[in-house]
Amino acid sequence: GLLCAAAAAAGPPRSYPHSAVLDGAAAYRLRWGRRGSALAFRLEVRTRGYVGFGLSTSGGMASADIVVGGVERGQPYLQDYFTDENRVLKKDPQQDYHLEYAMENSTHTILAFSRELHTCDTNDKSITESTVRVIWAYHHKDMGEAGQNYHGSNRGTKSLRLLNPEKEEVLSASLPYFDLTNKDVPVPDKDTTYWCQMFKIPVQHEKHHVTKIEPLIQKGHENLVHHILLYQCSSNLNDSVLDYGHECYHPNMPDSFLTCETVIFAWAIGGEGFTYPPHVGLSIGTAADPQFVLMEVHYDNPSYTEGLIDNSGLRLIYTPVIRKYDAGVIEAGLWVSLFHNIPPGMPEFVSEGHCTLECLEEALGAERPAGIHVFAVLLHAHLAGRAIRMRHFHNGEEQKLLAYDDEFDFNFQEFQYLKEERTILPGDNLITECHYSTVDRSRMTWGGLSTRNEMCLSYLLYYPRINLTRCASIPDIMEQLQFIGVKEIYRPVRTWPFIIKSPKQYKNLSFMDAMNKFKWSRSEGLSYNELVLKLPVNVRCSKTDNAEWSIQGMTALPPEIERPYKTEPVICSSSSCLRCSLFLTLLFVVHVTASTIGNIGPFV
Repeated sequence: GLLCAAAAAAGPPRSYPHSAVLDGAAAYRLRWGRRGSALAFRLEVRTRGYVGFGLSTSGGMASADIVVGGVERGQPYLQDYFTDENRVLKKDPQQDYHLEYAMENSTHTILAFSRELHTCDTNDKSITESTVRVIWAYHHKDMGEAGQNYHGSNRGTKSLRLLNPEKEEVLSASLPYFDLTNKDVPVPDKDTTYWCQMFKIPVQHEKHHVTKIEPLIQKGHENLVHHILLYQCSSNLNDSVLDYGHECYHPNMPDSFLTCETVIFAWAIGGEGFTYPPHVGLSIGTAADPQFVLMEVHYDNPSYTEGLIDNSGLRLIYTPVIRKYDAGVIEAGLWVSLFHNIPPGMPEFVSEGHCTLECLEEALGAERPAGIHVFAVLLHAHLAGRAIRMRHFHNGEEQKLLAYDDEFDFNFQEFQYLKEERTILPGDNLITECHYSTVDRSRMTWGGLSTRNEMCLSYLLYYPRINLTRCASIPDIMEQLQFIGVKEIYRPVRTWPFIIKSPKQYKNLSFMDAMNKFKWSRSEGLSYNELVLKLPVNVRCSKTDNAEWSIQGMTALPPEIERPYKTEPVICSSSSCLRCSLFLTLLFVVHVTASTIGNIGPFV
């Protein structure tokens, strides 16, 4: 009862529009919401001792920004701390977390506090639209009772996006829905499995709009199911394709699977349900809409666990009340292939996938000269990914980033809602820029489907729907091979990967083996990176039903752009009583540091 009273005392629930349970036992709940240039937090934790909360680049205790609070003998306390690289906890001389209220009952401690997004304090982490690794801890005793009580196993980390815009949540309890779920799929005891199952959309004969899609992940399989993609298939199929599932991308998979090229929805690990904006929906029930869909589930089983049976899938909630626009999805970035590769031992390597001006000019010019409106983006890479940016150019001039994640976490990928919809016009081009680290790898990393391979993709959710499903590029492979000294390959190409003819040191090796044989140093890797970013690209520009725009397969040059991307200077505002002169000095230092880092590194 007291907890309810506490929630009421916190004012209307809209103060904290977002919430997440941080631990498996549901003992630690975080609520939060934006308040101007600050973020307000509320912690509800099943303890009568201290509660710790923090932001960390790595998800660990090293170099973290931490706040500790509680109620001791009826007195609330809240203290701003930080840790150094050796995880030593130190009191922050600049206290930037401000307690709004604290209370305790027989089971729980509740703390409400706020902090500026950018505090001018070098011991604090700036809060941006990137993924944030939140760290949490609690103890049954208060801080003062025995100094710094160690939290033991009551601690953990969770990746969140703290600045996701608020969504207008449409109550869907009374709306109809249907589930697309796997039925007792035996997950093989191997690293990576892509499982494909065909479904028929049960809503026929009349137009409806899907307004929300939720993941249905089998309990205990939260780390096994890495992502789920839903593809629209050819409308010429019949019900005979529905009988069974099969491993995707397998030589024996049914031919009907090859007709499913258009991504209509993507969910990835860590993501929650997706709600469409009030004026947009995913159209079902008409001849132009998907009738057969293929659900691709990526199972990640690095420990080769045997005997796993999975029944995960998606729930689609829909309404007969038609919205103004139909949603579409464009897959942009680097076409997934061996032509995308990253040398070993590189602390920093940048790959770019181009949604070219030529492709957008042709598709938008024919279908929607007034442009399309992007409202959400999913940025996708694999284990070597460290940061992804979606860059947008209009008539060659760079616009504000469409989406970015400078703290990319492979285990937390979800659609980012844009604060403001972005219009893409004929004459625009988009670049998906992916930053990787391969310092812990001794062999080449290749573009491919396994989590140990790499991808560099953006899925753009937009309206109104047009006939463009993929806008991507492939860099030229022969110029990449010339970098390592390859002179000639055997033609015609009869094997994949193809075989090298000369020089002697690579003779009869596949190009993959040759790339691995090359002695990569960091300076060679950097030179290679510079070369790859300037190479001509092969344009991929696809329609639904495996059709292509005429620009498909053409060669285009990547546009002249400024590298690396210059991040906009952050205006920080300290909430503690610093004198103006000190504030301006700090602001200048932060800006100069950011600019300097921007010149020598990929991202701040």
